[in-house]
Amino acid sequence: MQNDKSKFKKQFIDRLILFSISIIELTNRLPKNPKFWPIRDQIIRSSTSIGANVVEAKSSSSRRDYIKFFEIALKSANETEYWLMLIKKLGIDCKSNLKENNEIASIIASSILTLKNKS
Repeated sequence: MQNDKSKFKKQFIDRLILFSISIIELTNRLPKNPKFWPIRDQIIRSSTSIGANVVEAKSSSSRRDYIKFFEIALKSANETEYWLMLIKKLGIDCKSNLKENNEIASIIASSILTLKNKS
């Protein structure tokens, strides 16, 4: 059981890294106009924050602290969703990024509920 749990955690972290890379690649499709720089900067920050907080949770000093990192990761996923919706409105295809972000957010939200002993 523990081995499956460790394997899932590693696969999830790998998935978060690939998601961050896909967002960075997506930003290369944004117009090079300076008015798009804030969007580019914010979505890179929020999307990479998801994985960074999940990884940082490993060094938590308490269960409460561990949960807090996951809550921050979920907030970053919610922010990333906003930026992806904005990019979509600009006419840039990011449907697969939105889908992946929603799946990641669902996994994190489910983890938070489990960690808080809720069903």
